[in-house]
Amino acid sequence: MALQGSGAISLENIQTEFGGTNPIGMNEYYDAASGIPASGAISLDVFYGTSSFAASGGTVTTSGGYTYHTFTSNGSFTFTGAKTMDFLIVAGGGGGGAGHGGGGGAGGYRTGSSGSLSAGTHSVVIGAGGKAGSYGSTNPHGVSSRNPANGGNSSVFGITSTGGGRAGGNNNGYLPHGASGGSGGGAASPQFTGSGNAGSGTSGQGNNGGTAGQGSQWAGAGGGGAGAAGGNRRSSSLGGHGGVGKQWLNGTYYAGGGGGGGGEGSNQHGNGGNGGGGRGNNAYNQAAQNATNGKGGGGGGSRNSHGGTGGSGVVIIRYLT
Repeated sequence: MALQGSGAISLENIQTEFGGTNPIGMNEYYDAASGIPASGAISLDVFYGTSSFAASGGTVTTSGGYTYHTFTSNGSFTFTGAKTMDFLIVAGGGGGGAGHGGGGGAGGYRTGSSGSLSAGTHSVVIGAGGKAGSYGSTNPHGVSSRNPANGGNSSVFGITSTGGGRAGGNNNGYLPHGASGGSGGGAASPQFTGSGNAGSGTSGQGNNGGTAGQGSQWAGAGGGGAGAAGGNRRSSSLGGHGGVGKQWLNGTYYAGGGGGGGGEGSNQHGNGGNGGGGRGNNAYNQAAQNATNGKGGGGGGSRNSHGGTGGSGVVIIRYLT
């Protein structure tokens, strides 16, 4: 219940609302609610109409003096009172390509901090990872028309992160390059597509995918990550590495790009970017690695098999405990 908006207000009134110890010290209530200073002198009238802070929703943990609310599926974040909050919004990563495919782009990565959010219930939406490119036998090169998919968007507080771009895969129904998204997907080998262009990342959310050049080659490029662009195809048989993700305030990396598919030999794949990106295929006819759910990484690309699925996104909200 909020404190009164006018008239006499006592230290005991404040202690009843916000808690504390005896004897009562005003420094216990620094930054206890919106408008209350974080240091220096505090007058009693700044407490008019304030209320203590409480919050619920997601998986709640505490570390280093902060409380974290982590959402890996859709839900609601509810709070009363006011407090400065930091937040991370990562969208779902794009799916990796099949058949000389590139790596999927990481989901969009956005952060913020606000002490002026309206108390109440806020919807949290978590983007799903994009489906992987499927390998089949519907054309001479063994690639089906079932494309990889972009990742889904994530949102909270009216702010949206864009899903990662799907990777490029080989012809007949595939894009000849990675689609745009939070981070762009990596290009497929242009051996049959005739194009080695990569997808573009969304400004402020992610980076471009890598390019695959031109000519006769097998390998695909890496998908873009939140922290760096995807790696280009390294040679005719060596896939490009996925772009690295970014480290948030909790010390964990998110939104790494997927690695590109390699050639016919073993260990020719591109590595997934740090932050949940999936590795490209490690051997001939081997499926690529799926990205890590809850980190928004891109799925890996594959040479002669299925691509990897993108990782689902995450929303994290934290505040001083």
